[in-house]
Amino acid sequence: MVAVFPQKHLTDIAEWHRMGEAGIFPPEARLELIEGEILHMAPIGFNHAGHVARLIHALTLRVQGRAIVNSQNPVQLGDLSEPEPDFLLLKPNPDFYTTRHPKAGDVLLLIEVSDSTLRFDREQKRRLYATHQIPEYWIVNLIDNCLEIYRQPDDGDYQEQTTLAKADTVSLVALPEIQVRVADIL
Repeated sequence: MVAVFPQKHLTDIAEWHRMGEAGIFPPEARLELIEGEILHMAPIGFNHAGHVARLIHALTLRVQGRAIVNSQNPVQLGDLSEPEPDFLLLKPNPDFYTTRHPKAGDVLLLIEVSDSTLRFDREQKRRLYATHQIPEYWIVNLIDNCLEIYRQPDDGDYQEQTTLAKADTVSLVALPEIQVRVADIL
């Protein structure tokens, strides 16, 4: 007798979109497609939501005309992943991405606000974003009250990793003239 083990069914972006269009998932479900797996995401708490609002407030006016601010919407990474990061700065697009989801090459800065998802954001999402050459990835770490910055994606990870405190200031890689006080987002 040959042993048979259950196998995962991995899905791709096309099948993921068809499932959404068919109404397979309840409208209130918080789901992401990560490396072909459909993952349930934690509900957004008030502290998390407030920090996303702080990011929007701190960066929107500074990047006006140079980038598009996007929050908690999909970004397509290859054929197997469509995460919904907490915050994105995207390259300008005349139709504001109304005809397609942004792709990795459209991303200037990607930010996750992390409390209960910190380990996942540091490990799986960091590698996912580096693999797809997202040039700059920040984690607003609500557990340790710091900003983790990941830059220079290469070979599935980031070569530069920095942790900043509230007293620090950071410039964006894609828009170096823009400086952000970490206290404004923490």
